[in-house]
Amino acid sequence: MADPCILAFDLGTSGLKAAVVSLDGTIVDREVVPLPLMLLPHGGAEQRPLDWWQAMVDASRALWARRVAKPADVVGIGSSSQWGGTVACDRQGVPLRNALIWMDSRGADDVKTLVGGTPSVDGYGVLKAMTWLRKTGGIPSLSGKDPVGHIAFLKRTERKTYDDAALLLEPKDWVNLKLTGRAAASFDSITLHWSTDNRVATAVAYDDALLKLSGLDRAKLPELIPQASVVGPLTSAAAEALGLSTSVKVVSGAADMHMAAIGAGTVDDFQGHLCLGTSSWLLAHVPFKKSDLVHNMASLPAAIPGRYLFCNEQESAAGGLQHVVEKLLGRTGPEAYTEAFASAATAPAGSAGLTYLPWLHGERTPVDDRLVRGGFAGLSLAHERSHLVRSVLEGVALNGRWLLTHLEKNLGRALPDVTVVGGGARSPLWCQIHADVFGRPIRQVRDPQLANARGAAFQAMVGLGLRGWHELSALVPIDRVFEPDASQAPLWADRFTQFLAEFKHRQTISRRHRLEEH
Repeated sequence: MADPCILAFDLGTSGLKAAVVSLDGTIVDREVVPLPLMLLPHGGAEQRPLDWWQAMVDASRALWARRVAKPADVVGIGSSSQWGGTVACDRQGVPLRNALIWMDSRGADDVKTLVGGTPSVDGYGVLKAMTWLRKTGGIPSLSGKDPVGHIAFLKRTERKTYDDAALLLEPKDWVNLKLTGRAAASFDSITLHWSTDNRVATAVAYDDALLKLSGLDRAKLPELIPQASVVGPLTSAAAEALGLSTSVKVVSGAADMHMAAIGAGTVDDFQGHLCLGTSSWLLAHVPFKKSDLVHNMASLPAAIPGRYLFCNEQESAAGGLQHVVEKLLGRTGPEAYTEAFASAATAPAGSAGLTYLPWLHGERTPVDDRLVRGGFAGLSLAHERSHLVRSVLEGVALNGRWLLTHLEKNLGRALPDVTVVGGGARSPLWCQIHADVFGRPIRQVRDPQLANARGAAFQAMVGLGLRGWHELSALVPIDRVFEPDASQAPLWADRFTQFLAEFKHRQTISRRHRLEEH
C-alpha cells in the first residue's frame, strides 16, 4: 500500500463532510453533501437516516472519481456525528421513522415526569438527581432534547413504533451498524441516555437502577464498547456502496464535540477548544468527574479512553448567522457570507449599541431553557446591514464568554488561550471578535471546518495502532493566533453585563411562548 489513509465522515446537522486523511494528518481530499432538516411544530426536529447514508455513499464516490485519493489506500473508517439523537430501527438498521435529532424537544414534558419528585430542586426530584449525578456525572436535560426525552416521547405518542423498534441508536452508532452490521455504542456516545455508570472511565456499564429511572429498556439498547475500539470490518454491501474493500476496518468514532476536541489538537487536560458550527461549545479534557447542575455542564466520558471531557453546548452559533443572512437578508450561496463578513468588518466594535441575542431555538448551557427566544436589542433607525451582521458575530461571542466564565470556574483555572474550529472559524473577523470578547488569544486551526473529520481520522489511527494519542497535537497546524485588543476590554465588560440582563428579560417574555406552544 503506497500511502495508508483513513476515510473520515463528519455527520453534521446541515451536511455531511467526508475527508481522506493521511497518517501524517494531511487532508488529501474532501467532499461536502448538504442534508435536509425538518423542523416540526412543538419543538420537533427530524432528519432521515437514509439521507445520511446516501450522503456517505455520494461523498465517497465523488472522492474516488477525482482520483486525488485512492480507495485502495483506505485502511480504516472513523466517524464523527451529531450527538443526542435517536434512530428507531430494526436489527438490520432499517429505520422505522425519521430520526429525532439533538434539537428535538417534544419530550420535555415526559422528562419532567421522569425526573420529578419530592423534595424537588429546579424541577428534579432530589433523590433521583443524586443518583444520576453520582453515577453518570450528569442528568437528563429538562429541555427533552436528550435521547431519554426522545424515547419517552415515542413511547407516549408512537407506541407501535416504539414496540416494533429492536434498537434505539445514536446517529453515530446507527452509521456504524450500516457499515459493519454490528450495533454497538462506545462509552462516550451512550452517555446522553443517562443509564450508564461512568464513575470508572475505563469500565462504563449499563446500570439497572439508572435504566429504570430513565425509563429505558436494556433490550433495545446496543452493546457497549470502549472508545477507539474496532467495531468490525465493512460488510460486503457497505464496501460495495462506498467503493472500498471488505478489509477496511471501522473504528467506533464519537460525537461531534468529542471529535472536535481531538481534531483541534487539544488532547491534553485543560486545553480549551471552541467550535463555531451550527451550534457551538467550549470544552476541555479534564482528569476528573464533576457536575455543575445549575449551569447544565459536566465532565463526561471522552472519546479518548480513560478520560473525561467537560461538556456544554450553545444551541445556535453559525446556524443563527445562516438564519439572519438567508432569512432576514434574503441572500444565499457562499458569496452571501463573503459579503456579510465584509460588511460586518466596516461596522465598529459593539455594533453601535446593537446586541444580538442568539437563543433562536432555546438554550442548553449555561441555562437550560428550551423556550427562551432571542432577537436584536437596541435596534434603531441609525443601524445598517453592517451593524446587523456584526452584532450576530458579537452576540455569539458574548454567549461564548458566558460559557467560558462557568467553564473556567469548574476547571479551577483560567484558559491561557482557546483553539477555534468549525466552519465559522474560517472568518478572521469572527476569530478576532472572539479574542476581544473573551480576552484570550484565539488559535485558528487550518481547515477548521474539517476538525471533526480530522478528529475522527485521528481516533481511527489510534484504534488501528497506527498512531499514539501523544502524537496528535503536533499533526494539527495552527494558521494564525489572534491576540485580544486590550483597549476594548471595558467595552466588552459592559456589553457582557447587558447581555446577561437581556437573557433574564427574554426568559420572562418567553413565558408567553410557553403558553403558545402548549
